[in-house]
Amino acid sequence: MIQAKNLVTVYYRPGCHLCDDMIAALQGLQSELNFDIKLSDIDQAEPMIRQRYHVDIPVVEYEGEVLCYHFFDEQALRLALQHE
Repeated sequence: MIQAKNLVTVYYRPGCHLCDDMIAALQGLQSELNFDIKLSDIDQAEPMIRQRYHVDIPVVEYEGEVLCYHFFDEQALRLALQHE
């Protein structure tokens, strides 16, 4: 089994349908693009992160850069992971 080297963070809130959609879209591409997903509940995040993304969830972040928020941007994810 090949181990994923890339880690994509999703800031989400339980019960958020946009968050569920974003996570499902990411999971659908995980094996093809070889990345891991770290789920981070925005309400449990450190204060700076919580303040920054509180109203923008879901947020997908890779290597400190926001790739998309609210809705999934597959092209942004592919481009970010392609540069590895």
